[in-house]
Amino acid sequence: MTNRRVIALDVGDVRFGVALSDETRTIAQPLEVYKRVGYGPDSRYVLALCERYATKDVLVGLPLNMDGTRGAQAEKAVAFGDVLAAAGLNVFYLDERMTTITAERALIDGGVRRENRRQYVDKLAAAVILEQWLRKEQNHQ
Repeated sequence: MTNRRVIALDVGDVRFGVALSDETRTIAQPLEVYKRVGYGPDSRYVLALCERYATKDVLVGLPLNMDGTRGAQAEKAVAFGDVLAAAGLNVFYLDERMTTITAERALIDGGVRRENRRQYVDKLAAAVILEQWLRKEQNHQ
């Protein structure tokens, strides 16, 4: 059986959160937060992650506007996805509206102090994006 893991990215201007699925594409777990440097180093980092986890499947959160249209942030996410696709990865997108809010709420509910939330929220948001995508994929099988 081939490795079916998926790496999910919650892409921001300064950093992006990373989450990883298990091989059965059932469970999403937050992995880490990466501080962005530029397209070249950022894409090499994602390629190295893909190599480490033996996958070519990358899910990029698409921060659509509340009315469903693409704004500047969504265009930046697609531009980074295009760089990853050009590097040979299979790039998927998922509407990520409200995922950071969901992640922030989970951290608050979990009692994580405000000053500590920043180091967790991006990777947790990536895990929320991945969970939603995995559920959608399971419903289409």
